[in-house]
Amino acid sequence: MTTVLSLATAAAWFGIGSIGPVTGPRTQDRAASVPAVVRAGDGPPSATVADAAQDNAPAGRETDRIPGLGPATLAAIPAASHQVLLASGRAKDSSDSTVTLWTRAADGRWQAGAAWPAHNALRGWTGTHHEGDLHSPVGIFTLSDAGGFKPDPGSRLPYHRSQGFTAGGTGFRGEALGGSFDYVIAIDYNRVPGASPLDSRQPLGKSRGGGIWIHVDHGGPTHGCVSLSAAHMVDLLRALDPRSHPVIAMGDGASLAR
Repeated sequence: MTTVLSLATAAAWFGIGSIGPVTGPRTQDRAASVPAVVRAGDGPPSATVADAAQDNAPAGRETDRIPGLGPATLAAIPAASHQVLLASGRAKDSSDSTVTLWTRAADGRWQAGAAWPAHNALRGWTGTHHEGDLHSPVGIFTLSDAGGFKPDPGSRLPYHRSQGFTAGGTGFRGEALGGSFDYVIAIDYNRVPGASPLDSRQPLGKSRGGGIWIHVDHGGPTHGCVSLSAAHMVDLLRALDPRSHPVIAMGDGASLAR
C-alpha cells in the first residue's frame, strides 16, 4: 500500500535536515550515534573565513587538505574516512549551498569531485539543532544508508526501496515536493545507522529533531536536509563506498572553517 506523507508528517521527517518543508523522514538528531560530530557556535560569520570556505576547487584538483575546513572540523573527520562530502553553505542564514565529494588517495592527498549546487534549510545552519527550528545541523556525520521510491540506481550503500518514500504537497516557495524522495541518503544525525532512512528511532530524543537526509532537490529550501538534483543524487549514490567510510561535513563556511 502506498504511503503518502502529509505535509505535516513530511515536515516532521524533514524537520532537522531536510531541504524543504517536506524533505525526509524525521529521524531526529541522530548525532548521538555518529562517531564524530562538530558543533559550531552561533556567532556571526567572518566574511574572510566564509569566503575561504567557498573556495570550490575544480574537479580533479589534488590538495593536502580540503579547502575551507579548519582545524576543529578536520580533527573530527575519522582517520578511516577516505570520502568526505563537503556541503558548504553560502552564509549562516542562507538556504543555498555547494556540495563537493572529496576522495583521499593512498598518499593522503585529497581529490575534488565536481561542485554541485544544493539547498539546505530555510533559515540556514545551527550547531544546536532542534525539532522545527528550520535549520540544518552543523557537523561531521557518517553516511551509512540510502533508499528511495525508485529502484536502486547502483548504490554501494545499502539501499532500501519503499513506497514510504512518497512525498506530496508544496515547499516554502510553492514548489511541488513530489519526487523529493525518489533517492535519499540518510545523514547519521540522531538516527540509528544500519537501518532504513525511514526508521524513526531517535537516540537523542524527539526534541533534537531528525530525519536529516540528502535527497532530490525540489527547487527551494528544506526543513533541515540537503538536496541535490536527481542526476547528481544518482552520481553520489554510485560514488559513495562503505569501504571508504564516507562522512558529510556540513555547515556554513564560517562554522566549517573553525
